[in-house]
Amino acid sequence: MEVRIKAIHFEATERLNDFIVKKVEKLGKYNEAVGIAEVVLKVVKPETAMNKEASVKLLAPQREDLFASKVADTFEEAIDNCVDALKRQLERGRREPARRGPERGPEPPHHP
Repeated sequence: MEVRIKAIHFEATERLNDFIVKKVEKLGKYNEAVGIAEVVLKVVKPETAMNKEASVKLLAPQREDLFASKVADTFEEAIDNCVDALKRQLERGRREPARRGPERGPEPPHHP
């Protein structure tokens, strides 16, 4: 899985980048079709607590993209929370039958 990390208005450390890659790549075991993970990091309001926002978007061909965004005291905590949320989304996707759109055919006749 390719992990793309974008830090808005600051330079992410190599340690933070390594942490993100390690955590996000683990999501690949839930769905091998996920090819790209886009991670965006930003500081919401520098003078307050709970000001680190992380967003993770998983892109898989011919599947709906999955997305999670969390705010926490640290980027590591925000990433952990995003990964947990995406894990639940991926697990839910495996349990539920594929949702089909309007192409599934006409509705059955409605009997009053």
